[in-house]
Amino acid sequence: MIKEFSLLCGVTVKTLRHYEKIGLLQPAEVDEWTGYRFYNVAQMQILANIRRLKRIGLSLDEILDLSLGGTLIPSPELLQQKIAACRDELEAVKRRYDLLCEMVDSQNKLFNMENFSIGSLPEIIVASHREVIPTYADLGRLCWEKIGPEMARLGCKCVEPGYCFTVEHHEYRPEQIDIEYCEQVEEMGRDSDIIKFKRLPAIPKVLFVKHVGPYERFYDTFVEAFRYMDEHGLQLAGQPRTSYVDGVWNQENPELWLSILQIPLV
Repeated sequence: MIKEFSLLCGVTVKTLRHYEKIGLLQPAEVDEWTGYRFYNVAQMQILANIRRLKRIGLSLDEILDLSLGGTLIPSPELLQQKIAACRDELEAVKRRYDLLCEMVDSQNKLFNMENFSIGSLPEIIVASHREVIPTYADLGRLCWEKIGPEMARLGCKCVEPGYCFTVEHHEYRPEQIDIEYCEQVEEMGRDSDIIKFKRLPAIPKVLFVKHVGPYERFYDTFVEAFRYMDEHGLQLAGQPRTSYVDGVWNQENPELWLSILQIPLV
């Protein structure tokens, strides 16, 4: 019976019923009065072959095609296709693995970095959008509803790991913020009404200031940053950037949002 056969073969009754439904493995006998399904010993080998073919990457449709052709032995050409697919999957997994390692390393460096450190920024190409928003809480909406869709429409290719930041075009204030959102991309594109492309020069000396928490507290962090500059005789040389590492897109708790203020120095 079907239950005993499923236990012997290590598959579920649901699987056997599905195979029967698609015509892949029919019961040897169905009792017309009870509806009980019976399988024989030969069908154990057929099921073992089906399971083996699934393990090497064949779909049920492909296995069914083989079965309808009178054999469960794949052709050399089909096997070569599966080998090529495996190679592509391995390369994709390797790329994903390397990217994850890079992101972990980057995150560890950011979370373990001192509150204040000095470094540099390389020359980059960015896609940018400038707009006045009521508060920092509106920045996420601006990205999701306007900037992101327009960048996708333009076919922008962002670098990995991603680097996005904002520049404020006025003296800092927590409301009615004249802000420019920038995201690093691989190449210059054609400007639209929403997105402008620009090449930003390298900045040889930058004060990096770690900010953990919601964006409404940026003002306090900016105050600390400029106090630190005064104490260490550092002079501002350009517009500060605010780089966003962790935020609402990957962290529900605002207290764990990580941003980095990047202040150009003389």
